[in-house]
Amino acid sequence: MGMTMTQKILAAHAGLDSVRAGQLVSARADMVLGNDITTPVAVNEFNKAGFTSVFDTKKVAIVLDHFIPNKDIKAAEQAKTCRRFAREYGVEHFYDVGEMGIEHALLPEKGLVAPGELCIGADSHTCTYGALGAFSTGVGSTDMAAGLATGTAWFKVPAALRFELRGSLAPNVSGKDVILHIIGMIGVDGALYKSMEFGGEGLKSLTIDDRLCIANMAIEAGGKNGIFEVDETTLAYVGERVSRPYTVYTPDPDAEYEKVYEIDLSQIKSTVAFPHLPENTRTIDQVGDVAIDQVVIGSCTNGRLSDMAAAARILKGHHVARDCRTIIIPATMQIYRDCMKLGYTDIFLDAGCVVSTPTCGPCLGGYMGILAEGERCVSTTNRNFVGRMGHPKSEVYLASPEVAAASAIAGKIADPNRI
Repeated sequence: MGMTMTQKILAAHAGLDSVRAGQLVSARADMVLGNDITTPVAVNEFNKAGFTSVFDTKKVAIVLDHFIPNKDIKAAEQAKTCRRFAREYGVEHFYDVGEMGIEHALLPEKGLVAPGELCIGADSHTCTYGALGAFSTGVGSTDMAAGLATGTAWFKVPAALRFELRGSLAPNVSGKDVILHIIGMIGVDGALYKSMEFGGEGLKSLTIDDRLCIANMAIEAGGKNGIFEVDETTLAYVGERVSRPYTVYTPDPDAEYEKVYEIDLSQIKSTVAFPHLPENTRTIDQVGDVAIDQVVIGSCTNGRLSDMAAAARILKGHHVARDCRTIIIPATMQIYRDCMKLGYTDIFLDAGCVVSTPTCGPCLGGYMGILAEGERCVSTTNRNFVGRMGHPKSEVYLASPEVAAASAIAGKIADPNRI
């Protein structure tokens, strides 16, 4: 039996000719990632184990993004631990205030992950890099500590689901709608510990930003990882950023999938996930009248330049509703700068929005947009669990940047095609 993309990458990094679903392997990592919340825990374990060096100073990335600039004393202490560790062990890819961005937008932008590579990160949304044809997955801080020292991690080789894409997206429909549609279809455990592999002729209609968004939320369907076949769009993106050699893996014709889903992109509508699970989806024509108090456009899911462009296009010439706070968070400093150069920042400010430095901030209820009891937020983030963005009796509705921007103007969940 042939292998999937994920299985080929794991086999190559484990030094094996082949692997099968369910097999346990030890594989070398091309990148080990941590942030300001998870790295301090890994550092404690690293020190307790008596490690004295990292496996490769060029293959470790520490990005301070969750509570940076520091929101309180605890956040400041966590960041201090990261800074000390990075200096002591010569971590080359260390990103702090003024240089950092939201980790899963920053690493692709910097060319730190390439097709065929294996990346582990102490953050569940590390699966984002599968958009580039890499195997990437989230791990715990203890596994991160071992990875920092040894450059290896163990895996149970996942079985796979195949998503065969065809057609093209309609106007004002984007990658966020695709993944919300899929999660609504298969559920939050529909891909539990499986590889979600995307291919088909429909790929050509998806930008890299669409793919990064879709792969990012594979974990919200329970997936071990999400991964896209590498095509000309992928190669053009990494060609501008990656100078080192890399290997492109393709699935074998006889690769085994537990299930194959046919997805017609042209039939997908703007989709909103209602509280309190990403699977609780409704298309925009099923939403009804839902008044909101806040909109957040940003995060590792939808804080990229194309997301900013979509929001600016809809907000231009409008003002957000009087009672709807609207927070725009470019995902990296480069995206922040590009927004200013392209005039998006002025559009956001003219519309009554606030524009933040890159941060995960409100996504996990950290800061920059905490909700009070009873408040509702339309957010381009990736989770809407109870209390995710603040008070346990608040509500988060997940949507695309297009829907979020339209909703900010209307003061209620709105169709971007009707603004």
